[in-house]
Amino acid sequence: RWIKFEEKVEDGGERWSAPHIPVTSLHSFFQLRTFLEKGTVLLDLDASSFKEIIDKVLSRQPEEAELQPELRQSLAALLLLQPQHQPTTSLLQVLTQLSLSPCQGKAKSCSESEAQVSETPLREQLRNRFNKKILPGTEAAHIATGEVEFLEKPFSAFIRLRRGVVLGSLAEVCLPSRFLFILLGPQTKVKACHEVGRAMAMLLMDELFQGVARGAEHQEDLIAGMEAFLDEVTVLPPGKWDPSVRIPPPSCLLSRHRRTTTHPPDQQPDGRGDVAAAQDRSSLRHPYPGEELERTGRLFGGLLQDIRRKAPWYCSDFSDALHPQCLSAVLYIYLATVTNAITFGGMLGDATANMQGVLESFLGTAFAGSIFCLFSGQPLTILSSTGPVLVFERLLFSFSQDHSLDYLEFRLWIGLWVAFFGVVLVATEASHLVRYFTRFTEEGFCALISLIFIYDSLKKMLSLADAFPINWQYRLDNVTFYSCVCNLSGPGCLSICPCLPELPRHWERGSEGKTGPSSCAGLSRTQCLGQGGHLLGTSCQYVPDVTLISFLLFGGTFLSCTTLKRFRSSRYFPAGVRKLVCDFAIILAILASCAADATLGLETPKLLVPSKLEPTNPARGWIIFPFGVNPWWVCLVSAVPAVLVTILIFMDQQITAVILNRKEYKLQKGAGFHLDLLCVSLLMVVTSATGLPWYVSATVISLAHMESLRKESATSAPGEHPEFLGIREQRLTGLAVFILTGVSIFMAPVLKHIPMPVLYGVFLHMGVAALNSIQLTDRVRLLLMPAKHQPDLIYLRHVPLRRVHLFTI
Repeated sequence: RWIKFEEKVEDGGERWSAPHIPVTSLHSFFQLRTFLEKGTVLLDLDASSFKEIIDKVLSRQPEEAELQPELRQSLAALLLLQPQHQPTTSLLQVLTQLSLSPCQGKAKSCSESEAQVSETPLREQLRNRFNKKILPGTEAAHIATGEVEFLEKPFSAFIRLRRGVVLGSLAEVCLPSRFLFILLGPQTKVKACHEVGRAMAMLLMDELFQGVARGAEHQEDLIAGMEAFLDEVTVLPPGKWDPSVRIPPPSCLLSRHRRTTTHPPDQQPDGRGDVAAAQDRSSLRHPYPGEELERTGRLFGGLLQDIRRKAPWYCSDFSDALHPQCLSAVLYIYLATVTNAITFGGMLGDATANMQGVLESFLGTAFAGSIFCLFSGQPLTILSSTGPVLVFERLLFSFSQDHSLDYLEFRLWIGLWVAFFGVVLVATEASHLVRYFTRFTEEGFCALISLIFIYDSLKKMLSLADAFPINWQYRLDNVTFYSCVCNLSGPGCLSICPCLPELPRHWERGSEGKTGPSSCAGLSRTQCLGQGGHLLGTSCQYVPDVTLISFLLFGGTFLSCTTLKRFRSSRYFPAGVRKLVCDFAIILAILASCAADATLGLETPKLLVPSKLEPTNPARGWIIFPFGVNPWWVCLVSAVPAVLVTILIFMDQQITAVILNRKEYKLQKGAGFHLDLLCVSLLMVVTSATGLPWYVSATVISLAHMESLRKESATSAPGEHPEFLGIREQRLTGLAVFILTGVSIFMAPVLKHIPMPVLYGVFLHMGVAALNSIQLTDRVRLLLMPAKHQPDLIYLRHVPLRRVHLFTI
């Protein structure tokens, strides 16, 4: 059978072979051309059953090849026999058959072997699991070849039905049939008829020949289509390869448009290639969005076009999210967003004396992200605090401290100016400048952000060695020398008590409401330090090897995420199970790592979420007033740093938007560069007035969000890779992520069980995945590869290697 590729029934007759590229000799095609020229060809035949087709074929033979009545009757009886199909069985069915006796499993009655083709489909056809591999609207072609004793010369017929007809039990699955090819001949030592039938199957599986066969009006049209097919055939010399080796299907095939060119690029006499080569070279250039960046010449013209473009899709932006894959994306991006908010919130707190901290980061992320997902032009974008903004906040706070300025008030005026400049950029359609961003700029920016993610995750893990030091001096043989006591020294007394890990039962509550021992007994470490004592001994700094288990959780989570994401292409389990595991890969990896951490019971650092709705710094409020401590002229001077912030946010936002809206993602609902920039600019007003962090598109998390929403074809032929259909474009996943981020303040009892090394492992996976998604990574690998081991990349066919290396460096 053929669906894109050939499958054969193995010698045992119990299973189909792996799909492979069919090969046959050129002689088989020459024989097939002879049969098409001299045999019977019926085009647009009207028939409703297989028996009617056979009767019309046998009765319409040319006069010079007219069959005798006896021979015609024998051929009809032979062709109407029910073919024996090899059913596609599941593992459970195979195990059930193994439990049966050989007679029950193999015996076929004589009446069954001589049964004729049924007029109606059999139950086995309707319940065949192979139906899941076939796309809707597919039609079948039947090829019947064989050698019989009562024929002295070959009999051939090619039939094209006027409309697709279900021919009863003829096919393995219940499909309408359009083409039939019959070839019967006398017995010979070589299976000539079988190979000619395989040649016809190769023709009918070719998309270009299918178009010719469907539109052919005369016999000569079929011959011309076959000649065009032979023009593309590649000949393998005999003795240089093994014909018994099955060639596996390639990962990608040439498109029909590419095949319509006259000559392939490698055969051009002048070495410049043809139209196909020009298309290859054009694919190397950046695929800029089309109408989204066209200038209208009117104030806010681009913004109005964005609104008109996105408005018809607004309702579907919510209905398209009703899919299990979106649940996986929400959980994955939520944990990434929470971790990012905690990380940047902590760094902002260190940089601004807690004027902005973790709580402000949570509230700002929830508010800004939710508003952006509801009203933006590209809701797949995830907003977050970024490294460049953090650097500016640090410099601004230092400048304010040095010049005795109120930091939050100064920041408010900068934010207002940035919002004003952003609206001016939207009004003047400045996003048109995105057209001049080269691929080198985009990939360099994406690589920088990805490396920051990788660096931050590794830096956080290495810092665990300070909080939980590794006990390099610990020796098991010296365990009897290790001790730790609590030294309670006061103004007139000296009390030394051994430290115990648990609270002794004979502790009682004193008259002053403080806990104390009734006698000089053991104190825990916390109790000792709480009563003003200090620890003495060689084992006081001993902690379980938390650093080691944290690195194991970190590496295990990263490897689990990477492995489960590739599980879709695995050979194990059915396709539905593989797809489900791939969709929920990150969540499964996090759950497995959390379960391992809970089983071991070590005190690894956990995810700590603020539980109180109050500013991190008690000296500030939730509303920042524009006129307070600072002089009046600060509102004017703020325009200078605001210009720098505007450039920073414009570049960060628009480069990320260009990366997310590339044509290879096959987005159907269009982009909204002007609308996105307007939303970010207006959000600057609110976040500045409330003292919340500034937000812009986060490249790595946004790419991870899109990758988690990839759509692939549900049905694919055996040996064919699932086709990438695009991204599940909707607003609900991002909105749910940011709502959960805001609610996380009330989910602290649950989130505190998630180890931070697990989330750092997810961060590392996101950084590596984003880094591997850009062409720059492939070109860097080429620097380390000898020429003979380099992959067959399309740009290496048309660009000299030294130019590629120069462009990379």
